[in-house]
Amino acid sequence: MSKLSIDQQMIPECVAAPTAGMGRFAAGADPIKRGQILDGAHRVFMKMGYDAASMNDVTREAGVSKGTIYVYFQSKEELFAALIERAKGLFAESIRDLLAHHPDPEEGLRQFGLAFIRQIFESEMIPAMRILLGLVDRMPTLCQRFFASSPSNARTILKDYLEVHVKSGYFDIADTSLAAMQYIELVTGAYMKGRLFNEIAETPPMEEIERVIDGGRAVFMAAYRRKPDIS
Repeated sequence: MSKLSIDQQMIPECVAAPTAGMGRFAAGADPIKRGQILDGAHRVFMKMGYDAASMNDVTREAGVSKGTIYVYFQSKEELFAALIERAKGLFAESIRDLLAHHPDPEEGLRQFGLAFIRQIFESEMIPAMRILLGLVDRMPTLCQRFFASSPSNARTILKDYLEVHVKSGYFDIADTSLAAMQYIELVTGAYMKGRLFNEIAETPPMEEIERVIDGGRAVFMAAYRRKPDIS
């Protein structure tokens, strides 16, 4: 299976400062320990699912004590929510960096589409979404956090990118939030749903991905690229 031809940088979490003069972190503030717990939780949830997993499973997998894990996370729900936020943040920062390196809107949108499709097929976003779907009736707030607009959301970053090019005069968009959502649906909608329900089990050929992205981008440009003033 071939990889999509884009770079994806992994941006680490912000590092908290040690307690002044002590060379130690305050309780619950050590980013390495927190990352160790999250890494262990990630392996447990992906292997066992949410309901079958327990905090004891996570402590064993992460190699920490029960006392330590509860200093950082008060519940399994809080731990799973932190995993969601970490994954969203890493992807969002990679997208932000990607768009910053592509100031031309047409190429920026193309690269965004490639990055999003890579995330669908080559990350664990879809397995996580499947877990969330099983929890939506019992834990609606947890599921809402996955899709919420925030600085750590790829849709928000695309919205900001579009706003820059609205101000430059390239696009004529009244609602950049709606436009960002529409573009994501145009280039990834069929792949997202197909992967989520296992209708599309493997990464499609690159030429097929390019065809979908180019078609969606053409529709988007026809709708939103500023028309020349001929008056």
